[in-house]
Amino acid sequence: MQSSRYFIFSFLLLCLITAACHNKGDESKSPSTDSMPTIAVENKLPDTLVVGTIYSPASFFILKGDTLGYDYERICAFARDNGIAIKFHVATSMKDLITLVENNKVHVAAYEIPMTAEYKEHVIHCGEQNITYQVLVQRATRDTLTDVTQLVGKDIYVIHGSSYEARLKNLDNELGGGIKIHAIDNDSLISEELIDMVASGRLPYTVAESDIAQINKTYNDSISISLKIGFPQRASWATGKNRQWLANAINTWATNNATITNARTIKQRYFEMNKHHIDSMRAMSDSLNFINQAKTKDGEIDYSKLYQRRNGDISGYDRLFKKYAATAGVEWTVLAAIAYVESDFNPTAVSWAGAVGLMQVMPSTAKSYGFTEDDMRDPEKSVYVASLVLSKTDKFLQSYISNRAERLRFNLGAYNAGVGHVVDAMKLAQKYNKNPHIWYSNVEAAVLWKTHPEFYNDPVCSYGYCRGTETVNYVRQVENAYRVFRNYVNKKK
Repeated sequence: MQSSRYFIFSFLLLCLITAACHNKGDESKSPSTDSMPTIAVENKLPDTLVVGTIYSPASFFILKGDTLGYDYERICAFARDNGIAIKFHVATSMKDLITLVENNKVHVAAYEIPMTAEYKEHVIHCGEQNITYQVLVQRATRDTLTDVTQLVGKDIYVIHGSSYEARLKNLDNELGGGIKIHAIDNDSLISEELIDMVASGRLPYTVAESDIAQINKTYNDSISISLKIGFPQRASWATGKNRQWLANAINTWATNNATITNARTIKQRYFEMNKHHIDSMRAMSDSLNFINQAKTKDGEIDYSKLYQRRNGDISGYDRLFKKYAATAGVEWTVLAAIAYVESDFNPTAVSWAGAVGLMQVMPSTAKSYGFTEDDMRDPEKSVYVASLVLSKTDKFLQSYISNRAERLRFNLGAYNAGVGHVVDAMKLAQKYNKNPHIWYSNVEAAVLWKTHPEFYNDPVCSYGYCRGTETVNYVRQVENAYRVFRNYVNKKK
């Protein structure tokens, strides 16, 4: 009964506040292959292109209700350039995706499928070829390693049974031994977590595919990923053996100059553009560190050193935060804290994902409330739309969480990642014996789980991959900033 209530309420809320995908794609997890209709093989582009994909931090994911991803944006561009609609089926593994292609359940797999002899037996590769390498992930210091021979005597941590462990063993043999390979036997670990451990100094070195490493570097400048230790691996989209004509059409489109230019721009957004929140940009993992810098010798906080602006205000937009606080159902300093973490009070800010303005509202969210992307550059309209989003989410959460302060944490998580991911995390928490109505150490932990395929592909989840560390840090950063702002305001009284 409770799970059905989750579904009903989440569905209603999503209808109200989440945004449509950039290209009106229809994304759904794939049912069993047998139950999916077989697509007729015709030597022409269909009215609706059926695309197979897999949730991942690079190819296809959902953020704040919008569908994003490098391969997602490019296949949508192909459909748009050819004047056809598009529909997505999300497979749970590479094996399932290849099966969808082989059995004519999808027209094309818009996912990076390695160009190996094994896969070439089943599919025709097509489109842009991307090349990845295994790279050493290390801290960017004066002692950064620049040659594989320097790996001798170094402790390198990888997941047991992974291709990274196999490559390191081969490289160790090539070098005559001496690499200290630590194979971690932990099924719950993934490459992103090992990279985070290196970035924070908890581990000295790990190995990752270059595309995964590049994405993680956009979140943390403290790592270096320049040392290649593996051989180049080519990968591309793929279609069925009986669809050479479609492969030809995609190949022709992919080599068009306009397509190449657009692909380069999209690649920069996902693999090069900085994705830090404001506190992270200051190299502070927690805003409490920022607060500590303003402490006096007696341990008191001198708030004027932190946030005092002209006339003692927190920002130049305090009037707007106070005006729309009642609409949002929060104290005005909460809106100020969100604006601080989202944009550092910068109404011209634009994020890598396309969020705009003081409150970093996604254009599609703005549209759902009758506003344009340009409207979100107006601070008042930005704060107004943000307050409406917070209000609707709060009303949804009231059915589950009576405590207002607790509910705010869920609301902040939804503001950062999208309400769908928070609903998924609540369901995961309930399934795995955590409290679905408590954020810290419960739903917060489940949000972190949604970085793992075994969890975001769980049947209770509907919204796939989520970079949970960003959402967890975001909630803490906003809540800490809110406490400081509130104390500062109270101190002035």
